[in-house]
Amino acid sequence: MNKRCKQLLLAASVGLFAVSSQAVELLDNVVAVVDKDVVLESQLTGLVNQVKSSANSAGQALPNEQALRKQALERLILESLQLQLAERLGLRITDTQLEQAIANVARSQGKTAEQLRAEAKADGLSYSQFREQVRNEILLSELARNQVRRRINISDQEVKQVVQMMSEQGQNQSRYRVGNILLALPTDPSNVQLRDASQQAEQLIKQLKQGADFRQLAIAKSAGPKALEGGDWGLLGINEMPSLFSQAVKNHGKGDIIGPLRSGAGVHILTIFDVEAATQQTVQAVEVRARHILLKPSIIMSEDKAQSLLNEYANSIRSGQATLAQLAELHSEDPGSAIQGGDLGWSAPEVYVSSFRDVVSQLKVGELSEPFRSEHGWHLVKLEDKRVVDATEQATEQKAYQLIFNRRFTEEVQTWLDELKDEAYIRIVDTQLSNGEL
Repeated sequence: MNKRCKQLLLAASVGLFAVSSQAVELLDNVVAVVDKDVVLESQLTGLVNQVKSSANSAGQALPNEQALRKQALERLILESLQLQLAERLGLRITDTQLEQAIANVARSQGKTAEQLRAEAKADGLSYSQFREQVRNEILLSELARNQVRRRINISDQEVKQVVQMMSEQGQNQSRYRVGNILLALPTDPSNVQLRDASQQAEQLIKQLKQGADFRQLAIAKSAGPKALEGGDWGLLGINEMPSLFSQAVKNHGKGDIIGPLRSGAGVHILTIFDVEAATQQTVQAVEVRARHILLKPSIIMSEDKAQSLLNEYANSIRSGQATLAQLAELHSEDPGSAIQGGDLGWSAPEVYVSSFRDVVSQLKVGELSEPFRSEHGWHLVKLEDKRVVDATEQATEQKAYQLIFNRRFTEEVQTWLDELKDEAYIRIVDTQLSNGEL
């Protein structure tokens, strides 16, 4: 049930139980209408409180309450649009996938799931709220990857050019923690819009050079995807940044204010929060040889049935009644590997989808996994072997490709989100934040 239905049911229930001598107050208020969904006051307050909690822990100053609420509402509107699109496309994250993801996050941070739950509670989130937040983050990530990757084409020549650049720069490359304030502009801005954006940028640069807090201004003014994080894009190498950023920061140092810079998205103001020197490393690659059985849930086979069958297969394998290869040939729905007894051959774990990669990376040689869910279906995996290879040239090309992809992906995501918003019906109900339609 979407939030709009919830709101209508809430209003109906109030009408049913209202009495003439009492005024009944709605439990939640709508602050924005977003296509067929709504953003509720409780959601907005919850996100604002999370940002305040994080800022307080980091000792970070925040803008005034209205500016913070407006920025948080913008984030919730974009999330709503993406979640509605995911629903229309039939994308979903099952409870099993969610639990696997939470366990993987905890493991990567050296924590237990219980410790993550305690941290969420300290941030003012119930465990159910924390789970839904993680579920939505995974779903939004999958949606963006599905929608944006088809826009990205990378030629062999581009990869060779980046490999050459990496070779000329050497492996001791610095990484920059970049801050970005974006003043958004439409695709074809008028002279007045360009002038206003330029004047606003100059005013912000003047404030920054006089000692204003960059992160605080980013939260208040930026239209970029990292606005609520204070515009912080994290540590990036020169080749990992959008082209505009890489050209701008390489001749600057920590604390410099850079800009204004114009891109297709608008006008940017950059800073360098920190610089980290990279250490030279020997390039080696780990490859794994795995064998699996894939079952795809359908109208005929439920999620529970697929998981139950794989548990039966696992018991047969562990008791010696059958091998995974035999069962894969008979039952696996991965046509490419089933005829090979489920053998996936030698590959770097990174080539697999994240849930499969995480499981196969944690297995010991000869170990059989428990059944687990990926976006392709239910898997049972055995790690047949593992090896370390000298893959300097191959790894460099792969890294070059990934750098180009990540750079293009970041740029295209922003364009895609702008298009998604431009095509949507959005009305701000809370008059303190805005009036009318966006």
